[in-house]
Amino acid sequence: MNDCCTIPGPDQNTFDLAVIGAGSAGFSASITAAEAGKRVALIGHGLIGGTCVNVGCVPSKAMIRAAEAIHGAKAARRFPGLSGAAQVDDWSALMAGKDALVSGLRQKKYADLLPSYEGITYLDEGAARLVPGGVQVGSRLIRAPKVIIATGGRPALPPIPGIKQVPTLDSTSLLALETLPESLIFLGGGYIGAELAQMMARMGVKVTMVCRSRLLPQAEPEVSEALTKVFREEGITMHCGVTYDACHLAGARAVLCIEEGGKRLELTADHLVVTAGRSPNTEGLGLADIGVETDRRGAIVVGDDMQTTRPGIYAAGDVTNRDQFVYMAAYGAKLAARNAMGGAERYDNGAMPWVVFTDPQVAGVGLSEEQAVAAGYDVKTSVLTLDNVPRALAARDTRGVIKLVADAETDRLLGGVIVAPEGADSVQTLAMALKFGMTTKALGDTIFPYLTTVEGLKLAAQTFDKDVAKLSCCAG
Repeated sequence: MNDCCTIPGPDQNTFDLAVIGAGSAGFSASITAAEAGKRVALIGHGLIGGTCVNVGCVPSKAMIRAAEAIHGAKAARRFPGLSGAAQVDDWSALMAGKDALVSGLRQKKYADLLPSYEGITYLDEGAARLVPGGVQVGSRLIRAPKVIIATGGRPALPPIPGIKQVPTLDSTSLLALETLPESLIFLGGGYIGAELAQMMARMGVKVTMVCRSRLLPQAEPEVSEALTKVFREEGITMHCGVTYDACHLAGARAVLCIEEGGKRLELTADHLVVTAGRSPNTEGLGLADIGVETDRRGAIVVGDDMQTTRPGIYAAGDVTNRDQFVYMAAYGAKLAARNAMGGAERYDNGAMPWVVFTDPQVAGVGLSEEQAVAAGYDVKTSVLTLDNVPRALAARDTRGVIKLVADAETDRLLGGVIVAPEGADSVQTLAMALKFGMTTKALGDTIFPYLTTVEGLKLAAQTFDKDVAKLSCCAG
């Protein structure tokens, strides 16, 4: 063939889409685009797989399950005639097992997937920076008309005087401890702090929790009250509604200075575990230079189409001002990729379920009572304690509560939360009810299997109109 008639192919630095960050969001965006026939440059940002598989969901839930096994043995005494005991015999072996799980999933669900997609070119050649027309990666210029930022986030360190001088841990370093400490102070009562504090307490560590307001402050007050009661019963020292303003050393130990009820206290432990929020990974990306707006936290501001304030540049996951859950990161990234290819999809979290993997688990969806009132609804609520749920009675474990929020005018469900040992596996039923606009009456009339935790949702729906304590088994 004559050279003058040869159509040149794309060069190695030209792509349809550049994705910065190789975690859950980055992979979701890249796979979505590759399946549509696009050429994608997936630019590594840290360890492949991102937060979830490496230092977040996978290792933490593996360790939480191990702690539940210890607690489950000790809790056997709640049944007449039973007793049990369990303890950590070899911390290093437990951690090695966790690390093996992480490395195996990282390889199987991330690294090994890349060869399956011919349209994805993985680049790990240095820091990435946005430039006109694409992304600068080290000395290499990647040209792409559309870019998706998915660089994730990291634990934040609050500006407390003296905090850099005391032994501190965050959620990442806590899960990498070589030895099991004797005592820990957890700073922050959000879902990360709640999960890890209970896990370490069950491993035999003396745990203290410090919260500016209350445990799980974004959840319903009934949830915070129920979970705080559980934590105290398990031996966790709770300091809620306090202020803290200084840290200092006592030998090699950390001291946190707090004020509670007008009294000044000094709390001491081997380490201070900081779980008071996360920061987006936006440094060095050149966002301001390219015209990408961030909020006061440093997170990238995106619209419902996942596009930033710079046309053609999108963002998804923990680096944005959107929901900080791995499945929402993957969902947002998929929308970003589709919209970058000409779509017009909108981000919708109206029926987004969320879970806190404490024990009992906390799971919810939709609006809280406070949010529903703020949105202008005439609200009605139902609150049902687990001692009304036959499954909980049979299991001799009535720790928990279910709360439903509905529109008093239309009876339509607006949201709800379930605190129960199996709450995480029950909340999807409520999510589906919200997604399809069910009323409390419709949910209460739905047939549920008997002696299940999810049946509690039916009972909670019936509680709007009747006293379920006066019903016989299965009579609802």
